[in-house]
Amino acid sequence: MNKLLAALIATFFAAGAIAADAAKPAASAAAKTEAKTEAKVEKAEAKVEKKDAKVEAKAEAKADAAKPAASGAKAKKAAKAEAKKEEKKA
Repeated sequence: MNKLLAALIATFFAAGAIAADAAKPAASAAAKTEAKTEAKVEKAEAKVEKKDAKVEAKAEAKADAAKPAASGAKAKKAAKAEAKKEEKKA
């Protein structure tokens, strides 16, 4: 009877150890899957941000091109006025 009881207890502990080992890879696989999903989401967000920056740069370029160019005389006056301001500051 003692041998039978000892065999049952040993089997119980062995089964517990096997079940614990089997649970570790499953948890690890879940963590890997979650990490991959997060990486994909971050990559998609970076792609969207890059597109937004491109669109903004294009809009700014259009806005700059739409501004009328200053005539030669006006540009010279503005440059002289700015030069005088910098001389006063120095």
